[in-house]
Amino acid sequence: MLIAYLTLSGCYYMQAASGQLEVLRKREAIADVIGDPQTPPELAERLRLVQEAREYSIAELGLPDNKSYQTYSDLQRDYVVWNVFAAPEFSLKPKTWCYPVAGCVSYRGYFKEGAATQQAQKLEDDGYDIHVGGVSAYSTLGKFNDPVLSTMMRWDDVQLVSVLFHELAHQLLYVKGDSGFNESFATAVEEFGIERFLQSKTMSESFAIYEEGKEVRREVTQLIAVAQSDLKVLYEQDIEDDDKRRLKQHRIDQLTSELRETLEAMGRDASSWLQKPLNNARISSQTLYEGRLPEFRVMLERCEDDIECFYAEARRVAKLKKPERDEYLDRL
Repeated sequence: MLIAYLTLSGCYYMQAASGQLEVLRKREAIADVIGDPQTPPELAERLRLVQEAREYSIAELGLPDNKSYQTYSDLQRDYVVWNVFAAPEFSLKPKTWCYPVAGCVSYRGYFKEGAATQQAQKLEDDGYDIHVGGVSAYSTLGKFNDPVLSTMMRWDDVQLVSVLFHELAHQLLYVKGDSGFNESFATAVEEFGIERFLQSKTMSESFAIYEEGKEVRREVTQLIAVAQSDLKVLYEQDIEDDDKRRLKQHRIDQLTSELRETLEAMGRDASSWLQKPLNNARISSQTLYEGRLPEFRVMLERCEDDIECFYAEARRVAKLKKPERDEYLDRL
């Protein structure tokens, strides 16, 4: 049994190492890509924006000044990795996997979609709700010099810069084994940074679009949070599994309808967002990035939008043991 586990574990780390090496091997200096006459003008312009945003992140946001995002990797595919999320049939607590550097996180990443789908099928066969999502960017937490990826170029300018700030924030502060803290902290830095970056460039139209998108995310997050609360109560009830299964599906169908109505009312493409069905795994994954975001917004307000004060407070809270950290954030 132990030998089989080690073999499976070894296979996973082999594909992860191979995928990471591919990303690093394809790096080219952004300056060289921009200067290459064969580079499409649109790509060159996007990469100039990345250079500008990176300089802004160092000078104005106090984010790490290192060799990350000074190179470009053309992966020639839609996503860099595919993440697998899983949760029990009657629980919103996601399954976690533990790694030497990142600690325990609620997803498992694969550099090939087929491998992710295969792992998801095994988990589904074991009774888990599963969700597979493509990822366009990730951070190695400063362990490698992360490049800008071709998969990031499918985004608009605002999202491109936002994710750059988000991933650099991970390099500034990361708590092993606390995905909710890490992702919400990085999202708070992302929000703070992109608003000021757009204002500094007098990109009023882009800022308005960004604000609309943020409002959509808030509405979606609120609907999901209410459904989560209802489902948690349901899962704790002492009733037959068939009844619980039926009531679960009813609440998820209700959430699906609410999300569709909300997205369409706000002028968004609901069919695209709801293309994959909702279940415990997907619902849990949706709150990963913003579950603690309101608390970090309060931290920023208390610091009167002084970003260094905010970093100092976030570092102080990060040093607390997880129960104490959660208790403190709950009070916020």
